[in-house]
Amino acid sequence: MNKPLKLVFIGLTLSSSWGNGHATAYRSLLGGLNALGHECLFLERDMPWYAAHRDLPEASFCRLAYYASVDQLGEVFADDIRGADAVIIGSYVPDGVDVIDLVRAMVPDCLCFYDIDTPVTLARMGREEEDYIARRQLPLFDICFSFSGGPILTVLERDFGVQRAMALYCSVDPDVYHATGEATAWDLGYLGTYSPDRQLVLERLLLRPARLLPHRRFVVAGPSYPADIDWPANVERIEHLPPDAHASFYSRQRFTLNVTRADMVALGWSPSVRLFEAAACGVPIISDIWEGLASLFPEGQAIVLANDTQDVADVLETMPETSRREIAQEAAHIVLTGHTGHARGEELAAAIWGFQTFPAKVGTGFASGTE
Repeated sequence: MNKPLKLVFIGLTLSSSWGNGHATAYRSLLGGLNALGHECLFLERDMPWYAAHRDLPEASFCRLAYYASVDQLGEVFADDIRGADAVIIGSYVPDGVDVIDLVRAMVPDCLCFYDIDTPVTLARMGREEEDYIARRQLPLFDICFSFSGGPILTVLERDFGVQRAMALYCSVDPDVYHATGEATAWDLGYLGTYSPDRQLVLERLLLRPARLLPHRRFVVAGPSYPADIDWPANVERIEHLPPDAHASFYSRQRFTLNVTRADMVALGWSPSVRLFEAAACGVPIISDIWEGLASLFPEGQAIVLANDTQDVADVLETMPETSRREIAQEAAHIVLTGHTGHARGEELAAAIWGFQTFPAKVGTGFASGTE
């Protein structure tokens, strides 16, 4: 019988969902770990932009603490780090290279990296941009958990010296993300922070359909969109939507749009947390296309794929209501049986227990074990 784990997470943010997808992903994962009986401490750099937008200043499912600098992290939390069964450092942690070196020097029992941004990380390393992790540090981790699955896991081990690479997709908390039963307000919606590469796809798959279908209603929620964007009159804008409003937002859409960052499309096998959240809320998803998506959500059965404006317009105008509901139900079933925080917590705990039992690396089969 494996004993409950004592885990320390050092991540971008748990307290604020403002302008990032990390907070909700961590909340789901740590909530699942807590439900499984594991003890978690989440350490977050106290950054002013998150401090001003905290929608979870205290967590019921873990201990949440803040640090002001890398030095303070080492001074105040050294005992927690040394006493943990595993320390998991996330991507995009401020001064991440220094944080990794600091924690590594403390010789924790198991040191892990959780890359919620694997495609972005690898693209940045290709440009020699190493602000939150350096290429030299990848072999230092006992386990590298990756937001992306598929062939990249073997590449990480073979070409980057990673000891163990394992897919640990984002997940959803079904207690937070579920259908609310509210009346439909929009035919198609999108939730996401502005990104130049995503904006091109958003233009093609939402703004142009909105202009083509002036009798339909659309909505885009998320911060940081430039003031010069030409929003059609039938597209409602919501600047910021806190997590406790996400379920209502999704539930009031007839369809929701998933748009993927260019680096993630190029790598494939990189589902965003928004994809799982929308499915859990029972709204059918129209998505851009990338390798690996069909292995998670079969096309035509659990998701609708769109290449261009006309694809979206055709779905909105012609899909029968029975088909729309069946697609939504199948996607929800897939997520609620395999992509909850509870399921992801079981995967993470099993990996750490496996390391405790067999700390020496045994081949590269570990990398493909979750695929």
